[in-house]
Amino acid sequence: MNRTATGLRPADIFSPTVAALISVLVNYGGTFILVFQAAELARLTPAQTTSWVWAVSLGVGLSGMWLSLRYKAPIITAWSTPGAAFLATVMPFTPYAEVIGAYLVCALGFIVLGGSGAFDKLVRLIPKGIAAGLLAGILLQFGINAFGGASADPLLVIVLVLSYAVLRRFTSRFAVVGILFIGLALLIVQERVDFASVHLSFAAPLFTAPQFSVSALLGVALPLFVITLTGQYMPGMLVLRNDGFQTSANPLLTVTGLGSLIMAPFGAHAFNVAAITAAICTGEDAHPDPGKRYIAGIACGVFYILVGTFGVTLATLFMVLPKAFITTLAGLALLGAIGGSLANAMADTATRETALITFLATAANVTLLGIGGAFWGLVAGLTVHLLILGPRSALALERAKP
Repeated sequence: MNRTATGLRPADIFSPTVAALISVLVNYGGTFILVFQAAELARLTPAQTTSWVWAVSLGVGLSGMWLSLRYKAPIITAWSTPGAAFLATVMPFTPYAEVIGAYLVCALGFIVLGGSGAFDKLVRLIPKGIAAGLLAGILLQFGINAFGGASADPLLVIVLVLSYAVLRRFTSRFAVVGILFIGLALLIVQERVDFASVHLSFAAPLFTAPQFSVSALLGVALPLFVITLTGQYMPGMLVLRNDGFQTSANPLLTVTGLGSLIMAPFGAHAFNVAAITAAICTGEDAHPDPGKRYIAGIACGVFYILVGTFGVTLATLFMVLPKAFITTLAGLALLGAIGGSLANAMADTATRETALITFLATAANVTLLGIGGAFWGLVAGLTVHLLILGPRSALALERAKP
């Protein structure tokens, strides 16, 4: 069997790389529209929008690639999706230079938090069952959406689901790879995508001198920090924990914060550890050997850098793909993660009920005070956990676990 200079077989590289491609495809095709919506509402110029795409893509790619190489774990980084949704509501009323200043302050906050070590201690205190229930609740909607698109695009969804079932019979490792290519082939035959019309052009970064104000600090920087921490970093770290990776949160916060700080003057908002799309790369479907899944993190970095190099022209290509294709592909790719997290949540009879409450509360996706359902699901689960078991019993139970 042929091996590379690093001792990896071609198959060891191929499977994680395709998982990374699907992760990047889902990120750009599913959530990146929020960045364009925020830019449009803020009336940014085409040059400013292109610079935002360049900065956030390159920054995410470089930080994720370095972290994956450094810690030999699939550290998938991304932009703050809830942060982008939040920015769409405040950018129209905040001078752009002050928004840039708020990005810098937010990034400094993550660097300081990473250096303190407090966040890592908090993550490690969360019971495993509750962490698994939280992850299952976050991913549930993506599993549902895998089949929900059948009402709008029945042929595409049916072909993808049946193809997945047939491929799973013969190979679990390459089933998602197969449906990716089958789906694209069907779309091309139906003439629903036209890659020939894409004309790539290099993106040009645009520097904006930051300005600082109390209103932007309280109205942009602080909410962006809280939303990104609770809606992205917390579930992102729990994704890694759920799949057995014990990498400390401290360097992840520091490196992504530093990347955000460097790229902020060019338009990039907060970088963070990915959650939903990370689950595509951290589980067994990416590679049976956990020690080789870090390749997916490196491949994600390469794909993000590639998109960033060409800016809007390449990012837009991902977004013209039919929504049903993106949601079905994401849902099927996450089936293993959903099943695994549900199994972990229900495994321990002592914490099964509190894990189930966490799962249901998270899946309800209640938004209060501008903070999303992942945070409130975690709060609900931990609160009930302490009320049912009592603080001492809950702590003793966690210490007794291996």
